[in-house]
Amino acid sequence: MTSIKMVDLYRQYEHVEAEIDDAIKRVIQSSAFIKGPEVKDFESELADYLNVKHVITCANGTDALQISLMCLGLQPGDEVITPDFTFIATVEVIALLGLKPVLADVNPDDYTMNLSALKKAISPKTKAIIPVHLFGQCANMTEIQHIAEQNNISIIEDTAQALGADYVFADGKTTKAGTIGDLGTTSFFPSKNLGCFGDGGAVYTNNDKYAELVRSIANHGMKKQYYYQTIGVNSRLDAIQAAILRIKLRYLDHYNQKRRIAADFYDFAFESIDEISTPFRNSHSRHIFHQYTLKIANQKRNELQNYLKEKGIPGMIYYPSPLHAQPAYKQYAFDDTQYPVTNQLCHQVISIPMHTELTEEELEFITQTIINFFI
Repeated sequence: MTSIKMVDLYRQYEHVEAEIDDAIKRVIQSSAFIKGPEVKDFESELADYLNVKHVITCANGTDALQISLMCLGLQPGDEVITPDFTFIATVEVIALLGLKPVLADVNPDDYTMNLSALKKAISPKTKAIIPVHLFGQCANMTEIQHIAEQNNISIIEDTAQALGADYVFADGKTTKAGTIGDLGTTSFFPSKNLGCFGDGGAVYTNNDKYAELVRSIANHGMKKQYYYQTIGVNSRLDAIQAAILRIKLRYLDHYNQKRRIAADFYDFAFESIDEISTPFRNSHSRHIFHQYTLKIANQKRNELQNYLKEKGIPGMIYYPSPLHAQPAYKQYAFDDTQYPVTNQLCHQVISIPMHTELTEEELEFITQTIINFFI
């Protein structure tokens, strides 16, 4: 058995090697390394996949968040609400723009933004909400959208971990994660469900005005060459990455389905272990398992991680410390008592290997090793 990885990108590449190599060679032969037809074609193809009017690519997922906030025209001191239990990028871009991050606690089952905490966090200064679709599952966008509309608040969906997930409305209608709010953002970091061989990101929207602004801001604020309508940044997806993503986009639904099959295997294996809580599937989302994250009871999480390491199995902790406790953000004086669920999750969660190339032999080894720890 080969070495087990959290994400095995090389084995995934082997299945599409000829297509990827041809795509890279095509860009090199064209010498159109910046922007050019590959980027435009990828934006168009991703827009078709998402059934959204506009996709604007950029350099990475963090830039996608920052550019989206910039296009809303917010002023220093305006407040933006985002979950406490997530990657730092959402808070980082809020602070960098001179806005005030306001953190909301999350649900104990699906780890997405808690609606009661969201309502409590809203003030007259609240101008935007950034819900995060965490670990491959959507936040409750029906209710978040309702709350936002009642309070005249914009929504930027962080879809970095859920590109391709379906959001399911009460009437059974589905739409892709990231296409419900005013703007959606994603990352093409290599380990994502749709990942490139470097870095990249995108913003998507059905709003023509926002699309024009985002495209301008990402290109130095340019409206036409050497004429600048706003202060912008330099953030672009290079053509080689776009060409790679065009190939991998064709396989995205297949990749996500393979992750679901592995998740079902894990679920069945762990169902009799009382100290393990397997990932919850909420009714409004079709989980795509960017991560397969367990909750471990009785303060055994760290011991389990060390045990897995000894057996050659990686186990990652996303996230070991809540955002509200990070030293870089102490100026905002977050109240620790407002985040009981996040505080608990940071001591309980562990993610185990999840990728498209997991074999049944590997799944058997991983699950049996974990079961042996508990029996």
